[in-house]
Amino acid sequence: MTPITVVEGRRIPLSNLDKVLYPETGFTKGEVLHYYATIAGSLLAHIHDRPVSFLRYPDGPEGQLFFTKNPPPGTPDWVKTTPVPRSEDLTAKQVVVADLATLMWSANLVVEFHTPQWTAGSPAVADRMVLDLDPGAPASVVECCAAALWLRDRLAADGLDAYAKTSGSKGLHLAVPLEPTPSEQVSAYAKQLAQEAERELPDLVVHRMAKALRPGKVFVDHSQNAAAKTTAAPYTLRARARPTVSAPVSWEEVRACRRPSDLVFLADDIPPRLERDGDLFAPLTHPDRAGRLPGKRGGRP
Repeated sequence: MTPITVVEGRRIPLSNLDKVLYPETGFTKGEVLHYYATIAGSLLAHIHDRPVSFLRYPDGPEGQLFFTKNPPPGTPDWVKTTPVPRSEDLTAKQVVVADLATLMWSANLVVEFHTPQWTAGSPAVADRMVLDLDPGAPASVVECCAAALWLRDRLAADGLDAYAKTSGSKGLHLAVPLEPTPSEQVSAYAKQLAQEAERELPDLVVHRMAKALRPGKVFVDHSQNAAAKTTAAPYTLRARARPTVSAPVSWEEVRACRRPSDLVFLADDIPPRLERDGDLFAPLTHPDRAGRLPGKRGGRP
């Protein structure tokens, strides 16, 4: 019989709790659920008002992976959704993970959480900008850190604050809180930054995705600012060989990184980090930290 747990008055069946999802470490589905329950407050702060896309990996990262934006079959009627019209489906909706019950229901599906740079009800009006720093071998997160430090200083020159997190894979994400700004404008500014970084750091950075350009360099992916794109949420587990987390990091940690292992964080690392440092991404949720793109008024188009 599938165990039932009650979360905030909602009955949620939790299945296959002993199933090993990460064979390299023996991390089970029950431990995945425990992780999300433990860090729920910090994760919910960043995703609770955003349409969520799921990368599902119900048999672990070595099994089938599939990406879904539509609410999965069997979604309870108490799960909040929001309209997200798409060209192929003008009536499309997506899940909004608004509370602990929805978070635990979602986690039971075994998912990565991905969100756009805009909130529900304001499609294509971004309140943050993201730069995805992706190393091409033999480059690693160490080179990403060097690029990130340059980008942080460049953003600061435009009056913008940047915050870093690991991707949970091999790179870094930089996030910038913004006054509400049309995604098209944010995308254009992010592309300009990536191009400028390539001009200033030609031996380190590329701004185009072409694989032939990327060996030994950091690809500054600006494309995730397009309204239709999403990025792995802070604190989400990733479908990798080990239960790695997309973990916020301090600029001191970025500056001190000398080996790729310096910025690898597993699920068990996150609760003590939160207890010690708090949520290093918390400024992204504070309206008074939002910056304005240079030469832009912000606001809705």
